[in-house]
Amino acid sequence: MASRVRGTLYTGVTSNLPARTYQHKSHLIPGFTAKYDVRLLVWYEVHASMEAAILREKKIKEWKRAWKIELVETMNPEWRDLYREIIR
Repeated sequence: MASRVRGTLYTGVTSNLPARTYQHKSHLIPGFTAKYDVRLLVWYEVHASMEAAILREKKIKEWKRAWKIELVETMNPEWRDLYREIIR
């Protein structure tokens, strides 16, 4: 998730992406995303298991910021909010 194009980035894991994204967009959970107004779903991956998703999240959190931006721009070069696409 991001605050804006190339803005503050947040990486997390969830078993319910639409619900969790809504929580972040609505600032229902105090913390990092609310503090930095991180509300745009700009990238996501689907994994076969929660264990695989958690391992991937941990790896991405170790990455340099430039690598994370490149990852987003590979899937979503315009940094569109993908929320509406996942709730269809």
